Amino acid sequence: MNGPSSAKPQATAAATAATVNDGGTFARRLLRGVDALACRLGATPEIPPHLQTGLRGEEEAFFHLRARGYVVVARRWRTPKLPGDVDLIAWEGNTLCFIEVKTRTRRDIVPAEFAVGQHKQKMLRSMASVFRKRLPEATRRHTLVRFDVVSVYLPSEGAGMRAEIDLFPAAFGRYSAGA
Repeated sequence: MNGPSSAKPQATAAATAATVNDGGTFARRLLRGVDALACRLGATPEIPPHLQTGLRGEEEAFFHLRARGYVVVARRWRTPKLPGDVDLIAWEGNTLCFIEVKTRTRRDIVPAEFAVGQHKQKMLRSMASVFRKRLPEATRRHTLVRFDVVSVYLPSEGAGMRAEIDLFPAAFGRYSAGA
């Protein structure tokens, strides 16, 4: 059928695709709106400001990585076997990336990406080992692993500016499949 009724779904699909492919702006606004509504309704516990900053930075990093082609498979991943969490786990091609996000509200003498010390690196490597063991053996054998750091600098509220985001692939190592 080539009448007007068949053209309308195509136009709607095109409009939907344009909205979805807007670099995450629509999704960001939607998530922030839902979060604000939940807070007003008292559905969320009070979160300290420094943790809110970290969560917002992780959200910005999530959308940034997706726009760069990463496929995010886990956010704030934990295991009962170890303390701590991995901020983001994502695939970039055939490389499994364990990503630590460091968020700041202003630039300092020491850049945010330098805040991932030896202790945190060791913890992330241990977490990566546990996560990899959950993968099928065939996948594990052919998977490269990399540790990335994303630094996020958030503008002050109401500044109308976007976050500054820097990605540091292989910030403290990588290893090949089977390692």
